[in-house]
Amino acid sequence: MPNGTPEASYLLHPDALSDLEDIWEYIAEDNLDAADRVVEDLLAACETLATSPHLGHGRPDLSNRPLRFWRVRSYLIAYASDEQPLWVLDVIHGQRNPRLMAAILRGRD
Repeated sequence: MPNGTPEASYLLHPDALSDLEDIWEYIAEDNLDAADRVVEDLLAACETLATSPHLGHGRPDLSNRPLRFWRVRSYLIAYASDEQPLWVLDVIHGQRNPRLMAAILRGRD
């Protein structure tokens, strides 16, 4: 996982890193291999977004900031597409209440 080093193509907000750990732990309760695959897919998507940051779409209902969102499995990756390296703010389950998603994003810089 990127650790904030200058060569990283994307950086994870500390809370986004915590999101990934929570996702892995939740899925791993039932299936370790599935937990690994989901997190690998999410990280691979971050790499893809780092090279093509405008793939995602805006969600003005979730944030007034110029963030983009990309769906991976059941999750949304929220990221600042104009940041270099790409700044991943949130990895959140797509079925969450939009008001809760918006509140979480307001708390992340």
